[in-house]
Amino acid sequence: MFELNSEELVKKFGSAAEKMPAFPKSVQRILELTRNIDCQPREIVSVIEKDPVMTVRILKVLNSPYYNLPGKITSINRSIVYLGFNTIKNLALGIALIGVLPKQNKAGFDIHQYLRHSLVVAGISRLLCGRIASEADPTACYIAGLLHDFGKVVFAQFMTDEFRAALDLAKTENMPLHLAEEHILGADHCLMGSMLAEKWQLPEFLVETIRHHHDYAGEDSDILACVVTANHISKQAAWGGSGTGMEAPPPFAAARCGGIEITAEETVIIREEAEIFSKIGGEA
Repeated sequence: MFELNSEELVKKFGSAAEKMPAFPKSVQRILELTRNIDCQPREIVSVIEKDPVMTVRILKVLNSPYYNLPGKITSINRSIVYLGFNTIKNLALGIALIGVLPKQNKAGFDIHQYLRHSLVVAGISRLLCGRIASEADPTACYIAGLLHDFGKVVFAQFMTDEFRAALDLAKTENMPLHLAEEHILGADHCLMGSMLAEKWQLPEFLVETIRHHHDYAGEDSDILACVVTANHISKQAAWGGSGTGMEAPPPFAAARCGGIEITAEETVIIREEAEIFSKIGGEA
């Protein structure tokens, strides 16, 4: 694991994490409920419906032509009938992510491409998790995929000059962005993202997956394997921007996820869903 190696860096990274908006309380509650195997759909619906902004945005996505649902959906509870509990839960978490994304940044970091990449990795991670012999929750894999690169957003907002230099170095040298970040900033977006996840009091499995999705030094969990593999698939196919330079998945990920076929039809669905969601989900 890459560690911060000076008091100055610890202070700088910690300060950047503190400047990010808090994760919505409604999402914290959804994550808490999700970890309870006895959680009932009505409990999640109740949390979502108490957040008017989240409710409006979810309904806007659900009523888009992409979902093609019969008639206009006017309540979260009714939407579960058509799309299922897990789909609505994932939409709520995605809306929360979009809600804390900055609209612009001075580093020249493409937020829309970042969001598309995160949504595609989340979708592929969920798909892989459902196909391996694992007790991991596909929704947990979706959330981990959604948040795996969030440290880049912190860099783009609060360490602008250094991050712009790292982006330029990665492009010029065709090297993985996380290595360029280590060279310029002293540590990478994985560590920055994990610090933010700790500030947001997210579950430990999310903190660890975010922290180790490039160095692979943590526990070789099923969730980490799915996210690492999904990240590689997305980059290989150039689905959304996520830096430059390719790295092959490590052996533990290949052992768990290697050979799992994702059909062309499934990839189209994941990509279209990501595109629609990234456009509509962030609108007021």
